[in-house]
Amino acid sequence: MSKDYLNEFLPDLDEFRDKTMKFHNKEISVAEYKGFSGGFGSYAQRGGEKHMLRLRMAGGRLTKDRLAFIVQSCEKYHIDKIKITTCQSIQLHNLEAADLCEIIEDAWKAGMISRGGGGDFPRNVMASPLSGLQKNEYFNVLPYAEAAGEYLMNFIKAVKFPRKLKVCFSNSPANEPHATFRDMGFTANPDGTFDVYIAGGLGIKPLLGVCVAKAIDPCQILYYIKAMVDTFVSYGNYENRGKARTRFLQESLGQDGLVKVYHEKLKEAFSDPSLLLALVPSEISKKGNGEEISDKRIVPQKQEGLFSVFYQPAGGDLTPSFLSRLYHLIEPMDSVEIRLTPTEGLYVVNCNAKEAEQVLALTANGAKTLFETSVACVGATICQVGIGDSNSLLKSCIEAVRKENFADGVLPQIHISGCPSSCGAHQIGSLGFRGGIKQTPDGPKPAFAIFEGGCEKQGHEVISEMGKSILASEIPSFLVELGQMIASENTVYEEWIKLNHDSLTQLIVKYTA
Repeated sequence: MSKDYLNEFLPDLDEFRDKTMKFHNKEISVAEYKGFSGGFGSYAQRGGEKHMLRLRMAGGRLTKDRLAFIVQSCEKYHIDKIKITTCQSIQLHNLEAADLCEIIEDAWKAGMISRGGGGDFPRNVMASPLSGLQKNEYFNVLPYAEAAGEYLMNFIKAVKFPRKLKVCFSNSPANEPHATFRDMGFTANPDGTFDVYIAGGLGIKPLLGVCVAKAIDPCQILYYIKAMVDTFVSYGNYENRGKARTRFLQESLGQDGLVKVYHEKLKEAFSDPSLLLALVPSEISKKGNGEEISDKRIVPQKQEGLFSVFYQPAGGDLTPSFLSRLYHLIEPMDSVEIRLTPTEGLYVVNCNAKEAEQVLALTANGAKTLFETSVACVGATICQVGIGDSNSLLKSCIEAVRKENFADGVLPQIHISGCPSSCGAHQIGSLGFRGGIKQTPDGPKPAFAIFEGGCEKQGHEVISEMGKSILASEIPSFLVELGQMIASENTVYEEWIKLNHDSLTQLIVKYTA
């Protein structure tokens, strides 16, 4: 992180310290503090006694130095909960107010400025997690994500946004960071260019993005980002927060009108020659050790003899002891680092076969099947706006399903959000669940509305609609019964659903009646 940003933001911590102490002395409200603290990447957790801190890392790139900082902070401040987010960042949880400001300052000085990590600011820039390493990628988008992340820091103090702005880069049609339905997304093409999408998003009234440019030179991305910032600031809704996200520009301006005003701002942006990038992506010089390794969690890289090892902790939750062991394992390994995924997992990348074998052994307690890679936001026990305990529900589902010993793929990856905000991306999962309350003869009980048939793949995107609600206590049984139906036919969910959608509908009716 540029020293200029560090020096620019450090004085802001004086006000943050003051507001945090006032919050704990009950001098300001929860809402007032949330509106302020989010701009520092921090929120008070439910109950107001503990805090969380969200660390920026563009493209989900967790280097050894960043990992070392997290490990050392856990030891120094007795941090007991760490979570990977669906925006490829790391959240530190259960922080004491007395420690919070010091942790933030330490993080900033370590190169992880959390400013704008929450609130109405440009958020962590996302990218396909194996960018630069993946055999079938169109090209390496990570350098552009990192450049975009650096550039967007310029606007944190200079511009007041209507709401948050999420930008991402996708290296293939897999569309892992959801580039075609974010506030702004750059999708790679086989010829080394980007297509540009804007004003998409999940949550209330979700929409796919609008394509505003095709086949642009990657060196020009900052012009397109500047145009998006100017469009959002000029036409975004500052009066109604419920309609302040970029996707509502499609409603207020119409798609044609949005394209028109965006291109007007783009023309203005091109008057600034300083926004032209001159990136020279670095190549990995490391070579393999001449050995091969094969495992379903191993991904051979396009660099000959190098491998990435996939690890998915349940719900994206990491323990300090695991992170410490991981750091000490990879610290002496040349060029090895971590890439966080948009589904709360991680890859340990640039391993030779011997190193990959060691990482496999250390991460053996992770997801064993596609279903166990399922996604859940942090949930209502921690999040102030959460309704359902999504994280606990996921772990209960994994526990129940694991007892059945289903073959891999019998159940799909599911997505669980604790509220309509779709932090768990429930609207694009093959199966998704959204937290709420269901009225029963015994009174209101925790429940989750079901979503089915979503898809994130570029060119095949489907944002699913909300179905009826299933009691939270019955969702593990619902999934077990679904798995038994599919397993009895010796197939997997992806194939089964094509011919048996009516059977799924009947099962949903059974559990929502």
